[in-house]
Amino acid sequence: MRDLDRALADIVAIRMQIARDTAFRGLGAATLAATGALALVVAAGQALVLDDPTGQPVAFFGLWIATAIAACALIGFEAVRRSRRVHSGLADAMVFNAIEGFLPAGGAGLCLGLVFARFVPEGLWMLPGLWQVLVGLGLFASARILPRPVQLVGAWYLLAGLTVLALASEGRQLSPWLMGLPFAVGQGLLAIIVHRQPGQSEGGLDA
Repeated sequence: MRDLDRALADIVAIRMQIARDTAFRGLGAATLAATGALALVVAAGQALVLDDPTGQPVAFFGLWIATAIAACALIGFEAVRRSRRVHSGLADAMVFNAIEGFLPAGGAGLCLGLVFARFVPEGLWMLPGLWQVLVGLGLFASARILPRPVQLVGAWYLLAGLTVLALASEGRQLSPWLMGLPFAVGQGLLAIIVHRQPGQSEGGLDA
């Protein structure tokens, strides 16, 4: 029985190692593009509805957090569905590895939001830029299993986040466009890169 348990553990370890060394093809280009479009829609809506985003931080960040949750849910659902079709028996391990790469950046972003809201509310204007920097770092951390050009998107988010911090520092104001535009461009670039990868369906963006 002990030998059987050891053999099963070895099989699991081998599968995880194979998953770490295999390119993740669970991302769908159309879904990524849709999340970018969603960011634009939310930014436009806030620009029209919120007269003073800085004076309404709950409404501003509440909608963006809901948008982020919706985008992650869409990407996650698509990743699971595609992985089961493309990666077959390695699907669960591949999805786990993808989540593992982004989890530190996502956790850091959540913690930053809570700390700023509780202890440094006057510094909330920095969150959009910091979140973009964290997304870039998350993409760099996941570069080992994603297409190599994804590092360019990581660089975009990193530079966009730093630029947003510099621009927002002048008036220390919250801007829907400084939040929405970088994400729209970044997700659009990611969709193009995923679409151009070998193995994508020729019948549409979402292979």
